[in-house]
Amino acid sequence: EGNKTHHDCACSLRAAELREAPTLNFQLSKCVKTKRSNMSSVSYHISNLLDKMTSTDKDFRFMATNDLMLELQKDSIKLDEDSERKVVSMLLKLLEDKNGEVQNLAVKCLAPLVSKVKEPQVETMVDTLCLNMTSDKEQLRDISSMGLKTVIAELPLSSSGLPLTASVCKKITSQLIGAMGKQDDVSVQLEALDILSDMLGRLSGALVSFHGSLLSSLLPQLTSSRMAVRKRSILALGHLVPCCSPALFSQLTQHLLTELSKAPPTSMTRTYIQCLATISRQGGHRVGEHLEKLIPMVVKFTGVEDDELREYCFQAFEAFIRRCPKEMSPHVATVTQLCLKFMTFDPNYNYDDNEEEEDSMDIEDGLDEETDDEYSDDDDLSWKVRRSSIKCLEALISTRRDLLLSFYSSVCPALLSRFREREENVRADVFAAFSALLRQTRAGSGSCLMPSACLQVPAIVKALHKQLKEKSIKSRQGCFCLLTELAHTVPGALQEHIPALIPGVIFSLTDRSTTSTMRIDALSFFHVLLLSHPPQVFQPHMQVLLPPVVSCIEDTFYKITSEALLVTQQLIRVMRPQGQTAGGFDPKPFVQQVFSVTMKRLKATDIDQEVKERAISCMGHMVCYLGDHLKTELSDILSIFLERLKNEITRLTAVRTITLVSASPLKIDLSTILPEALSVLGSFLRKNQRALKLGTLACLTALVTHHAASIKPAALEPVLAELPALVDESDMHVSQVSITLLTCMCKACSSSLAKICSSVLPGVFRLVHSPLLQGGALAAILDFLQALVQSKTSNLGFSQLMKSLTEPFHSPQSCVDGGALHRQSYHSVARCVAALCSAAPKETAATVAGLIQQIKNTGSPESARVLALLSLGEVGRSGSLGGSKEVQGVILEAFSSTSEEVKTASSCALGSMAVGSLNDYLPFMLKEISAQPRRQYLLLHSLKEVISACPGSSLSPHVESIWALLFQNCECPEEGTRNLVAECLGKLTLVNPAQLLPRLKQQLKAGDFLKTLQDNDINVRRVALVMFNSAAHNKPSLIRGLLGTVLPHLYRETQIRKDLIREVEMGPFKHTVDDGLDVRKAAFECMYTLLDSCLDGLDVLQFLDHVEEGLKDHYDIRMLTFLMLARLASLCPAAVLQRLDRLVEPLRATCTTKVKAGSVKQEFEKQEELRRSAMRAVAALLAVPEVERSPSMADFANQIRSNADMASIYQSVQGDPANGAMQK
Repeated sequence: EGNKTHHDCACSLRAAELREAPTLNFQLSKCVKTKRSNMSSVSYHISNLLDKMTSTDKDFRFMATNDLMLELQKDSIKLDEDSERKVVSMLLKLLEDKNGEVQNLAVKCLAPLVSKVKEPQVETMVDTLCLNMTSDKEQLRDISSMGLKTVIAELPLSSSGLPLTASVCKKITSQLIGAMGKQDDVSVQLEALDILSDMLGRLSGALVSFHGSLLSSLLPQLTSSRMAVRKRSILALGHLVPCCSPALFSQLTQHLLTELSKAPPTSMTRTYIQCLATISRQGGHRVGEHLEKLIPMVVKFTGVEDDELREYCFQAFEAFIRRCPKEMSPHVATVTQLCLKFMTFDPNYNYDDNEEEEDSMDIEDGLDEETDDEYSDDDDLSWKVRRSSIKCLEALISTRRDLLLSFYSSVCPALLSRFREREENVRADVFAAFSALLRQTRAGSGSCLMPSACLQVPAIVKALHKQLKEKSIKSRQGCFCLLTELAHTVPGALQEHIPALIPGVIFSLTDRSTTSTMRIDALSFFHVLLLSHPPQVFQPHMQVLLPPVVSCIEDTFYKITSEALLVTQQLIRVMRPQGQTAGGFDPKPFVQQVFSVTMKRLKATDIDQEVKERAISCMGHMVCYLGDHLKTELSDILSIFLERLKNEITRLTAVRTITLVSASPLKIDLSTILPEALSVLGSFLRKNQRALKLGTLACLTALVTHHAASIKPAALEPVLAELPALVDESDMHVSQVSITLLTCMCKACSSSLAKICSSVLPGVFRLVHSPLLQGGALAAILDFLQALVQSKTSNLGFSQLMKSLTEPFHSPQSCVDGGALHRQSYHSVARCVAALCSAAPKETAATVAGLIQQIKNTGSPESARVLALLSLGEVGRSGSLGGSKEVQGVILEAFSSTSEEVKTASSCALGSMAVGSLNDYLPFMLKEISAQPRRQYLLLHSLKEVISACPGSSLSPHVESIWALLFQNCECPEEGTRNLVAECLGKLTLVNPAQLLPRLKQQLKAGDFLKTLQDNDINVRRVALVMFNSAAHNKPSLIRGLLGTVLPHLYRETQIRKDLIREVEMGPFKHTVDDGLDVRKAAFECMYTLLDSCLDGLDVLQFLDHVEEGLKDHYDIRMLTFLMLARLASLCPAAVLQRLDRLVEPLRATCTTKVKAGSVKQEFEKQEELRRSAMRAVAALLAVPEVERSPSMADFANQIRSNADMASIYQSVQGDPANGAMQK
C-alpha cells in the first residue's frame, strides 16, 4: 500500500512538470522575442529620426538630432551594424548642414557614439573629419576640428580599448602631419596643431611610434612667420616631452641649444627660450642633465635689451628651479643675483627714495595714483620683467628651505623695498613672494629663523600700513594675506603695531567701494589678529573697532555676516578677558550695541546655516562673559537656545553653547530651561552622531558640576536611563566621558545615581577587565570608584566592589564573559584595588592582610596570586605599606615561584612598593641585585620601575649607589639583562643630566657616537642606529647638523651584504639566514623617521636610490619602503617623478607575484599584505599630477585596470574607487 502511494505521488509530480513545461518554453521564447523586438524598436526609432534629419525644415532636423543625442547617451542602447553605419553617415553629413545649431548638435552626438559603435565606424568618422580639415570651407574646417577633439576626448584608455585608440591615433596623426606641412593656409596649420596638442596631452603613450616624426614636423614650425603657429607648436612640444624617449628629448634640447648659439633674431630667440621654459615645465627632471649648457645661454640673453625676452628667460629659470632643484644648486647664486637686479627694472619711472618725503605725502595718495595712471605707457613692458623675476624668487624661496637664513639677509630687504611697486599686478606678486618666505619659515626649523622674521616686522608694517588705505582692492588683499601669514608665523609680533594697522582694517570695512571679498579678507585678518595677540592691546581701540564690525553683522551677504559674528565673538572676550580684575576695562558702553545686532540674527530663522550657528555661538559668548549686563534679556536668550537645541540643524552648536554658558564664572541662572534641556540632552545620547554624543556628555558634566542645586532628581531621569549603554569598550572615549559624568553625579547628585548603580556598574567592571583599557579611560574609572565609595550611595560597599573586581581571577579558568583574562586587565584591576583602598583608609590594613594571605596560599589559582601581587604593589605605591618585613618576605618568596607570571608580577610589585617607600625598599633591592645573580633580571625590572616613576629629588641621594651597581652589570653575558641595564642607565642619567651625561659618555670606549656607526661589531652598529632613530624621532634638532656625516654610514647599512648570508642545514632542508637583516631594518627605520623629522636636510634623490633597493629586499623592509614611497609621493612629488621609471618595476613585481601552490597559510597572508601595501604606494603615486605621462607608469596603471584581481585590491585600498586616480 505504501509503495502504491509513493508511485501515485511520483506520477502526479511528473504530470505537473509536463503541464508547466510548455509555460516555461513559452516564457523563454517570449524573452528572446522581447529582446529582438527591443532591438528592432530601437532600430525603428533611430530610422525615424534619421528620416527627419533629411527634412528641409531646420527645426525638424534640430529636434531629430537632439533626440538622437539623448538616445545615444542611454547606457542601455545597442545598435545593429546597419544602424551604426546609417547613424555615422548621417551625422557626418549634418556637419555640413547650413544651420549652425544643427552642426553643433551633430558634433555633440559624436562623443557618446565613439563608445557605441565598432572600430570600422570610428575609423570612418576620423577619416571624414580629417578630410574635412583640409577643406576650403572655413566653417566645415572649424566644425570638423571640434569633431576630432570630441572623438579624441572619448577614446578609451582601458587595455581592452587600446587597440582602437592606437589605430585611430595613427590615422589622425598621419593626417595632421600632412596638414601641418600646408604652409599656404595658416588656419589649417593652427587647427592641426591644436588637435595634436589635445591628442598628445591625453594619449601620448599610444603615439610612441610617431614621436620621432611628430618632433621632425613640429621643429620647423618654430620658425614660422606667424606667432600663433609658433606658440601652438611650443604647446604641442610641451605635451610631447613627458612621454618621449630620452634620445628624442636630448635631440629637442640640442636643437634649441644649437639654434640659440647661432644668435638668431630677437623674435626667434624669444620663441626658443619660451619653448625651453615649456619643455622644462612639462619634462621636469629630464632637463637636469642639460642645465650646465642651458644656464649660461639663458643668463647671456637676460642682457639683451628686450623686455619680453627677459620675461621668458626668468620663466625658464623658474621652471628649472621648480623641476630640477638639486641640479640648479650650483646656479642658485647667479639666478638670485639676476632676480634681485631685474625685480627693480623700471627704466621709465623714477622712484623717490626719500622715505620722509613719501610719509609727508600721505594726504595726496589719491593724486599720486592718478598721476601714475596718466604716466602708464602701453608700450612699457618692463613690468613683465619685474613680475617674472619676482615669481622666480618665489620659486627659489619655495624650493630651497635650506637657504632661508641667507634669503633673510639678501632677498627679504629687496622684497620689502618693492612693496611700493607702482604696477598693481607686480605688487601682488611681491606680496605673494614675501608670504612664501613667511610660510617656509613657519614650516621649517623655526627656532633659528624666528628672530630673522621678528626683525622684519617693523619694516613690513611701515611699508604696508599706508597701502591698507589705498583704492586698489588687489593691493589691499595682498597686504591682508601677508599680514595674516605674519601673524601665524610670529604670533604676538604685531602687538606694538596694532594702532598703525587698525585704520586700514576699518577703512576696508567701511569704504563704500570695497567689494564683499575685500570685507571678508579684512574680517578674516582681524580675527587672526585677535586670536594671536593679548586682549589688552585692543581694549583702548574698542570705540573705533566695534561699530564697523557691528555694521558688517547687518550686511546682506551671509559670508560677511558670518565672518563678522566670529570677530565679534573674539571682541566680547576682549571686553572682559578671563581672570580680569574688577578695576579693568569697562564693557558696559558696548554691550547693548553688540547685543541688539546679535539678537536680531539669533532670532532669524530664514538665514544661512553658518550664520545661524555663529549667531548662537556669539550670543553664548556674550552670556558667558557679559551675562551680568543682560539681566532682563537673559530669559529670552535662554529660551531661544532651548529652541535651537531642539532643532536638528543647530543642536550641536546649541549643545556647545550651553556647555560654555553653564561653566561661566558669572554663574548664570539656567533654572528656567534646565528640566526641558536635560530631557532633550538625554535623547541626544541615543543618537548615532558621535560628535553630538560627546558634546552632550560634556554639556551634562558642566551642568551637573555647576548647577546641581537647580537640578531636581526627576529631571535627571532621561539622562540616567541612557548612560549604562554608553559604558562599553566599543568606544573608549565615549565611555571615558560618560564615566566622568557619573563621577560628577556621584559627588553632586548622589541620590539620583543610586538608581542606576545596579545597571551601570556591570558595564564599568566589563571595561575594567577589557584589554583596551588604559590612560584617560582608566583614570576616569579610578575617580569614579573612589567617588562611589566616598559618597556611600551605592548599595555595594567597599567589600562588594572589591569582590566584583577580583572575582573573575579566583575561578580556575580565569575568564570573564566567556573569554580568557588579558594581561592588561590584571594591571587595571590592581589600580582599582589601590584606588578603593585610598578612598577607604580604614579598610586598607585588612585588604593588605588578605592580599598577603592570597599570595602565600599556594593552593589558590595562579591568576589570583598574580593579581594579589600587583594589587599589593599598587597599594604600596601610595606609601601605605611602610617597610613591612612581612611584605618583603612574601615578595622574595614569590621570586622563587615556579610560575613565570608570578615572578614577573612580584618584580612589578616590588618596584611599585619601592616608589611609595624609597628609603625602606631601595637599599633592600640593591642588596638583593648584588647578592642574587639568579634573580638579577627580575630585580632590575623593579629598579627600572623605581627610576622611571620616582621624582629626581627623591632619587638624588641614591644615584651614586645605583650608578655603581648598574656599571657592575654592564658586561653581563645575558643580552636581556644588558638591555635592561642600558634602559636603567638612560633613565637614571635624566635625573641629573648635567652631571651624569659626561660620565656616561666617558664610558663609551669610542667616545663619539659617530664612531659607533663604524664599529666592526654589527650589533654595536645596529644599536647605534636604534639610538639615532630615537634621537631623530624625539629630538630632531640634535641630529640635523650631523646628517651630512651620518647619512653615508646610514645608507651603507641599507645594502645587502652577501658575506653575512649563510646556509643552515635543518635535517634534510637547507635554510638561509641573513645576519645583516636586523641592521638593515634598523637603517630603513631611521630613514622612515627622517622623512618626518628632517626632510629638509635630505637629498631626496639620493634617499630614493636606497628606497628603490629596499623595494627588492626582505618582507619587513619592503613593507617599510612602500610606506616611505607613499609619504614621498605627497611630500616630494617632483623628485619621485624623476625616479618613477626605476620605481615602477619593483612595485609591479610585488603586485604580480603569486605564492607557490603548496605554501603554508602564513606565506599567503604575508604575500597578500605585501601586495596591499605595494598597492597603497601605487595609489599614492597615481595621485601625483601628470604621473601617467610616464610610459611605464601608464602601462602599469592599464595593467591594474585590466586585471580583476589587482583592480579589486586597488579599489579596496582606495576606499572610494570612484574618486581614485585610476578612474581618470
